[in-house]
Amino acid sequence: MDVFDLRRRVIDDYASYVRSFFAIRDERIRAHVDPELEGGRLWPEPLLQVSPAFEAGESLDQLIAAGELHPGCRDIFMHRGPDGVPTGPVRLHRHQVEGLRAARRGASYVLTTGTGSGKSLAYIVPIVDHVLRAPRTPGIKAIVVYPMNALANSQLGELKKYLAGSRRASCARGAPRRTHYGRRGLAEVGRSRRARPKWGPQHIRSLGARNRP
Repeated sequence: MDVFDLRRRVIDDYASYVRSFFAIRDERIRAHVDPELEGGRLWPEPLLQVSPAFEAGESLDQLIAAGELHPGCRDIFMHRGPDGVPTGPVRLHRHQVEGLRAARRGASYVLTTGTGSGKSLAYIVPIVDHVLRAPRTPGIKAIVVYPMNALANSQLGELKKYLAGSRRASCARGAPRRTHYGRRGLAEVGRSRRARPKWGPQHIRSLGARNRP
């Protein structure tokens, strides 16, 4: 795919869309506006930049040998081909390993890196490691909050990429002997709240009376 040709076609379509909103009858105004549109006043030039190389951290095997990662993470964090067959272990960046170590210490941390730097794994790996270390502990293990549904859906896809092939986790509710993961948006929360029974003081008093010995 020629990315420059793609940009040209996108800009042409967008320019046609913009022009459909107005028809300039004054010749003097049109003589000023048309060259500005043709010159790209409403859209920037293509941006070219070099993707940074992030410093590599320890391998999964090294982290497991040092006791910093549960052995089960080796089978979960794998690169997979289109057929789902593992092609090799994920190699964490230095900032991802530092996030893992901060989480293992119980410390709060803020990670700020560029796009495509693997920020998601900086918290997904510690969460999975924590769940694997306490497999029989009931209750919610982690809550990840995102301000937009699109971001939440994207991160659910990231979880599925690593956990879909795992026998330890499932995105289906009620799967036996598996840790459940999923997404809940405001719509789902609103529906669950409306479905809850509305308890009032009279219910509390009647329950208390029935529960007395």
